[in-house]
Amino acid sequence: MAFRSEEAQTEDYLFKIVLIGDSAVGKSNLLARFARDEFYPNSKSTIGVEFQTQKLDINGKEVKAQIWDTAGQERFRAVTSAYYRGAVGALLVYDISRRLTFENIGRWLNELQTHSDMNVVTILVGNKSDLKDAREVTTAEGKSLAEAQGLFFIETSALDSSNVAVAFQTVLKEIYNILSRKVMQSQELQKKDSGRLANGKTVVLKADDNQEAADTQAKKAGCCSS
Repeated sequence: MAFRSEEAQTEDYLFKIVLIGDSAVGKSNLLARFARDEFYPNSKSTIGVEFQTQKLDINGKEVKAQIWDTAGQERFRAVTSAYYRGAVGALLVYDISRRLTFENIGRWLNELQTHSDMNVVTILVGNKSDLKDAREVTTAEGKSLAEAQGLFFIETSALDSSNVAVAFQTVLKEIYNILSRKVMQSQELQKKDSGRLANGKTVVLKADDNQEAADTQAKKAGCCSS
């Protein structure tokens, strides 16, 4: 969900983003690379849920991304489902060197749609593009699935940082653009409503009309008095 900031805050907007996908596809390292430009080659599976924040400028507005890293392991799914609520963006991640993680994308997409708003901006991310010799999922397959589901698509490598920032920025910019269009539409409606009020007809009694009405009332009162 997008929120306007309070006066005490510096950002103009706050967007909640979720990272979802099977365990060990590199979600935590994508987040670490984007938020802190770090990579952990021996990182362990995330236990439960954690989040990082990152600020960026979009069209002169400061946007704060609150990025949630949801655990991919099955036993934590019941815990993490609550964290989809309020999300306006999602990175749906698979490992290009593990076909099963790609085949499970449909289930993750269904879970996202079940627990969040249907209008969540989603990008399909084929991670670990540096593992060229171990590739099990082609770029064409990823693009085809994304097109069929109406998603953005990109391949990334948290290891060498290729396309990591672009993946997050694509989602955040699209969310901002959608919000901006809604604001503009709302402003246009307000202008139209104001125009309708301005064009409304108002009956105004002139001074002579007021006096005539008073004389008539006086005559009526006189004719009925004893």
